[in-house]
Amino acid sequence: MKKILSLVLALVMILSVGMLASCSSGKDSGTKGTDTATGTAADEAGKKTLKMATNAYFPPYEYYDGDKIVGIDADIAQAIADKLGMELVIEDMEFNSIISAVQSGNVDFGMAGMTVTEDRLKNVDFSESYATGVQVVIVKADSDYQKPEDLTGKKVGVQLATTGDIYASAPVDEGGYGEENVEKFSKGADAIIALKQDKIDAVIIDNEPAKEFVKANEGLRILDTEYTTEDYAMAFAKGNTEMINKVNGALKELIAEDHRQVHQGRLSLPGSSNAPRGRSSQDVPAFYAETRYFEVR
Repeated sequence: MKKILSLVLALVMILSVGMLASCSSGKDSGTKGTDTATGTAADEAGKKTLKMATNAYFPPYEYYDGDKIVGIDADIAQAIADKLGMELVIEDMEFNSIISAVQSGNVDFGMAGMTVTEDRLKNVDFSESYATGVQVVIVKADSDYQKPEDLTGKKVGVQLATTGDIYASAPVDEGGYGEENVEKFSKGADAIIALKQDKIDAVIIDNEPAKEFVKANEGLRILDTEYTTEDYAMAFAKGNTEMINKVNGALKELIAEDHRQVHQGRLSLPGSSNAPRGRSSQDVPAFYAETRYFEVR
């Protein structure tokens, strides 16, 4: 796979990530719902809706700001919907229900920091990858653990049905910790609580949410050694090639637009020489420096 540098949606996404501090004041962790703030407007304008399924407890990809679902995935989906002339509606549900919702046609696609895996490809089709994710390990700051291998035989927490769950639950001789040593939680935040209460020894989760959890919870740290890397993409019902082609086309247009803006000096990389005066690299979250790559197969 060839990586193409792109600041897709940076100007929009900077605003969403800047609101991360307020995510804890949003919905209760058990609440599920639909972000329909624009649904009525869509009906009045005669636009078709584009329904997205997500699990809105995975900052900075998706999370609640008050009653609204925001984040990186929400912003990318909104930009795609705008390109297609459709109105985006986001439905929040348990992560392990997203593929079923896509298969049943209750939603048009799933987007929740979802990794492309062989098992998932048996049930859904995926768009082009829009980001590269890294699975990492969170432990207590005063622990002696230095690398993932140190956790063999220990209790590891994961979010149910995620790739962290898949990898960690594999047998030890296949690089995992064994099903008997893995505790599964409906949300990553619940796993963090269990870690702080010494009910488990570590949590495996995506690097960006991991940073947010460590920032918000004193006494935790991320191991320097990465657990695994993976590609994120949008999930569609098997055979829905028309919609997949439209979405992939919109992604390519967004990439091309961002390339033009970078070359013309209207969009800048964090800390680059063409950054607007008065804007420091801190105004653009480091997240974009790591995930502004679109995978072209």
